[in-house]
Amino acid sequence: MPDLTTIALFAAATLALLLVPGPAVLYIVTRSVSQGRGAGLISVLGIHLGSVVHVAAAALGISALLATSATAFAVVKYLGAAYLVWLGVRKLMARPSGDEAVEPPLATRSRMFWQGFVVNVLNPKTAIFFLAFLPQFTDHTRGPIAPQILLLGVIWIALGMASDGAFALLASAMAGRLRRSARARRRLDVTSGVVYLGLGAVAAFTGESAMART
Repeated sequence: MPDLTTIALFAAATLALLLVPGPAVLYIVTRSVSQGRGAGLISVLGIHLGSVVHVAAAALGISALLATSATAFAVVKYLGAAYLVWLGVRKLMARPSGDEAVEPPLATRSRMFWQGFVVNVLNPKTAIFFLAFLPQFTDHTRGPIAPQILLLGVIWIALGMASDGAFALLASAMAGRLRRSARARRRLDVTSGVVYLGLGAVAAFTGESAMART
């Protein structure tokens, strides 16, 4: 198993990466603003069930396959980018319901949970983290690699749930007035839609140089 120094360095580096907003954080913040704290926290749970998939894939060696297969990597990358673009288009095409103080249509908890799961399973940022970053903290001289990846993955999920939970709580605390204003919600939809489209475009080109070297 990794020593305590390695684990501490991994935890510090992971926190730095998690605090950089990506598709998962944007999804959590959007849900928190539109439907409140509970929606944000449900989304966090779905996001990190998706993280479990990445951890399991890395431990089983699927990440190594993706790293050496341009086709497999491209499939994951473009599926993630397409899903982000789809979310963006939906936000931009949402129709305003007038200026009266009404609540937007609510998504069910199960839908929010599974949408969060899909967002992170197809999240290029998360995939690249497990492909290129996490393996740097393993050491074959300290035992089998798979258990080391599982341990580091559990640490990553715990830190991710803490940081994403903080994003959800902060966003929901600041969103009360936004949720009661149809005009403000429309502005939020447009802003979120543009950001989703931008993230989708960035995701589509993520990793091009890395794959060119394989």
